Amino acid sequence: MSGEVVKEMENLDIENHTEETEDIVDPWNVVSKSEKGIDYEKLIKKFGSSKIDAELIQRFEKVINKKVHHFLRRGIVFSHRDLHHILNQCESGKPFYLYTGRGPSSSSMHLGHLVPFMFCKWLQDTFNVPLVIQLTDDEKCFWRDIQMEDAQKMAYDNAKDIIAIGFDVNKTFIFSDLNYMGQCPEFYQNVIRIQRCVTFNQVKGIFGFDDSTAIGKIAFPAIQASPALSTSFPEIFGVKKFPCLIPCAIDQDPYFRMTRDVTPRIGYQKPALLHSRFLPALQGAQTKMSSSEENSTIFLTDPAKKLKNKINKHAFSGGQATVEEHREKGGNCDVDISFQYLTFFLEDDERLEQIRKDYSSGALLTGELKKILIDTITPIITKHQEARAKVTDELLKQYMTPRKLSFNF
Repeated sequence: MSGEVVKEMENLDIENHTEETEDIVDPWNVVSKSEKGIDYEKLIKKFGSSKIDAELIQRFEKVINKKVHHFLRRGIVFSHRDLHHILNQCESGKPFYLYTGRGPSSSSMHLGHLVPFMFCKWLQDTFNVPLVIQLTDDEKCFWRDIQMEDAQKMAYDNAKDIIAIGFDVNKTFIFSDLNYMGQCPEFYQNVIRIQRCVTFNQVKGIFGFDDSTAIGKIAFPAIQASPALSTSFPEIFGVKKFPCLIPCAIDQDPYFRMTRDVTPRIGYQKPALLHSRFLPALQGAQTKMSSSEENSTIFLTDPAKKLKNKINKHAFSGGQATVEEHREKGGNCDVDISFQYLTFFLEDDERLEQIRKDYSSGALLTGELKKILIDTITPIITKHQEARAKVTDELLKQYMTPRKLSFNF
C-alpha cells in the first residue's frame, strides 16, 4: 500500500471522534466554537488534504491561460487532492469529467448551495468537459424522516435550481439516485464493486456508524462513490475509464477518501477533489447556512424585500456597539457576516479590499456594509429566480435523460 493511501486511511477513522475544543465537520454536522468559524488550516491537516497555494494557482493559470476564479484567489476553494493530475491531463490534451452532487432536503436551495455549483460551472466552461450531477434523494430517506415521494419531488425542484445556474444541457447529465439506480445496471454494478471492498469497521470509523445504524445508511457511501467511476454512465463514456474531478464542500470529503482507497483496487484512477469552504449562517460563522433554519438562511426563492430584512435584522455584525466607538476602533471583518458574504459574491478584488480597509478603520459603518451586501446579493438572487422560472418540466427531462453528451470519447 502506498504512503499516500496509508495517510488517507489513517485519517478515515477520526471524523467522529473530535475533541470538544475542536471544530466538528462531517457530512451531517458543521459546528465551530470560534466566532471566526471553521479553522480550515487545521481541517487540511486533520483530513490529510493539500492546501491550494500560490504556486498551484500560478500553475492553474498557466494551464488555462487566464486568471482563476475568485473562489480560488480568495481561498474559498482552499484544498485539493491530486489537482496536479487533472492539470497534467489538461496539458496533455487528455479528457476528464466533473462530478458533483446535491442532497435535496428542501424544495428550494439556498445561497450557500450556489457556491460549489457556481464554481462547477466555471470549471465546465473553462475546461469544456462533461459534468454529472448526483441528486441523493435516497440518502435523505435514510437520514431524515422524509418519504421517498417527497424526497424525489425535492430532487426535481432542486434540479431546476441547478439548471438555472446555466449549465449547458449538451454537456450536463443530472440524475436522481431513486431513478437512475433502476435504469442503469452499470451504475449498480459499480456500487457492488465498491461495497465489496469496504468493511463495516471501515465505515464505522469513517462515518461514526454503530450497531443500531440502519443498513441503508451503511450501504449508502458506495452509492455516492459510484459516480466517480466513468463506467457508471455508459451513455456518456461507454466502457472507457476516464479520470474524474469532484468539486465539493469539505464536509463531503470522507465519502471520497473512502472512494480513493477503493478505486485503484478495482482498476480505476483515484478521483481528484477540490474543497470549498462553507457559507456561514446569517447569525454567525459557528455554523454553516442550513435549510432548516429560516432566519439563518437566504433562500433562492426569497423576494428582494425579505432578503433585505433578513440581512438587516439577522446578519451578525463585527462592528462596535456605538457609531462613535466604531469610528474609533473599526469593525472586525473576520467575524462580520456581511463582509464574509461579500468575499463569496463580490467579484471585484479591488473593491472588496477597499471595503475591508474602510470597515476595519471605522470609515464604513455596519449599516452601510449591509447595504453593499444587499445591493450585491439581490441581483444574483433576482437573476436566478428569472432563470428558474424558465426551467420547464420538458427542459428538466432533457437534463435528466441518460444520453450521449456533446463529446467524443
